[in-house]
Amino acid sequence: MWARNLLFVVVCLAGAGLVANSLLRRERVPQPRPIGAETSDLHAVRERLNAEFSQYWQDQGLTAAPRASDLTIARRLALALVGTVPSLEEIRALEAVPTEERIAWWTSHLLEDRRFADYWAERLARIYVGNEQGNIILFRRRRFRLWLGDQLAKNTPYDQVVRELLADEGIWTGKPATNFITATANPASNNQPDPVRLAGRTARAFLGMRIDCLQCHDDKLGNINVGSGEDIHSGTQANFHELAAFFGPTEIKLVGVTEGDKPYKYKYLNADQEAAVRPHVPFGEELYDGHGSRRGQLARWITHPKNKAFARATVNRVWALLVGKPLVQRIDDIPLAGHYPPGLALLAEDFVAHGYNLQRLIRLSAASDVFQRDSRAEFEITDEHEKTWAVFPVSRLRPEQISGSLIQASSLKTIDGQAHVLMRIAMYGQTNQFVERYGDLGEDEFTDRGSTIPQRLLMMNGNLVKERTQPNPLVSSSTRVAALTGRPEKQVEAAYLAILTRRPTADESKHFVARLNNREDRNRPQALEDLYWTLVNSTEFSWNH
Repeated sequence: MWARNLLFVVVCLAGAGLVANSLLRRERVPQPRPIGAETSDLHAVRERLNAEFSQYWQDQGLTAAPRASDLTIARRLALALVGTVPSLEEIRALEAVPTEERIAWWTSHLLEDRRFADYWAERLARIYVGNEQGNIILFRRRRFRLWLGDQLAKNTPYDQVVRELLADEGIWTGKPATNFITATANPASNNQPDPVRLAGRTARAFLGMRIDCLQCHDDKLGNINVGSGEDIHSGTQANFHELAAFFGPTEIKLVGVTEGDKPYKYKYLNADQEAAVRPHVPFGEELYDGHGSRRGQLARWITHPKNKAFARATVNRVWALLVGKPLVQRIDDIPLAGHYPPGLALLAEDFVAHGYNLQRLIRLSAASDVFQRDSRAEFEITDEHEKTWAVFPVSRLRPEQISGSLIQASSLKTIDGQAHVLMRIAMYGQTNQFVERYGDLGEDEFTDRGSTIPQRLLMMNGNLVKERTQPNPLVSSSTRVAALTGRPEKQVEAAYLAILTRRPTADESKHFVARLNNREDRNRPQALEDLYWTLVNSTEFSWNH
């Protein structure tokens, strides 16, 4: 125990440093690096996107909420892109940017930060390979996640990333994309890949289709549609297993993931015996070329520019990662044809037209009026307002967002890729420990969920909250705020900005300033600890709004 505590002190000393008064006084903040103006084509598409939603609200007879404040939008983006609230240092830099350029600058700031690549790599890895560690010999989840992070940092075209995931060959350590295959290694089949699991995951992750039920029986209720053009019909067992057949010859050998020549066999419901199943795509047969390896064929078909399902599935997923709620519910159950919500087809079209550029898709979505709407309004907000994006839909923060925000709020400076390595290691370890105790959401992360009593108790009494809010010059910003300025008004403002990314209202400031003024100077750090603990345990802190 003493060794762990000593290591914690060393880590904190390494990352603490001296915090300048500029973090509390706006006039001395270094000017942020300028960025280029929004491109004309991005602006044009954004206006079309805004017009689609505006017309939709008008048709529904709904009034939209006003635009949220810059700090509220900045908080949403930071939570979505890097998994934490903005630091006080970042808030000061943001407010030094001209008002009309702030959100574009902030979006670029986050996308260029390695925190974005690492955070989204973990979010995407859950979609591709789940959140389990798997067979340590055949599956290297960390290596896979690092590779994904590198692709996101380079803004590698998304279609290229998906083709590597589906078709790459080699050793899973040297060719990290192959971990998509080895993650399904089945001990009951001599640790060979599981075509059934691969088919289900491929359909959900890259096509937005939940066809797992077809594994055992035909669809009799019209819930799962396949086919093309005018011939869209209910799915059958054959549709699922013909997709799984693309993975049938795939093997794991000493040389890594490779393609053999073994047939894929399955015994259909009511059949007398197994039969060899030939690969066949469930829709869009005209886009299928049938050349090369089976996984290569599948990868090219999925990422074909005319395969709209792939683009729609990606847009729906990215929107959900940004907002906390997909355009189409359920996130992996988008119909092949029909009426889509506003924005989906337009964003998918732009995504394909600009080379599957994920960062452009993020910028366009974040710049839209929809993303920047307030979650509050002077009129009564109904479920219909949230369903149609007339107001920003509130959602609970994920466990790692709560932990990351708590740790970041305890530091006036930004804990990013430039922070001391020991500080980053400590943040990583504390976050993992907190998530384990708070409860991991697993793969189905966009389902409604309520807060539990153990979660509330963890926030109120847990070690992480206690360590990060108690008076301590090494790890608590409340102690450093108390040391940097003697003005209670500035101390209360700094606490609200660091934790809630907003300034206190007049009533809030009056209440807490009075409490601070009632304490002697030597007791001021304790009073600030009470303030930090209160804000961290507020409902506002644990929701995205």
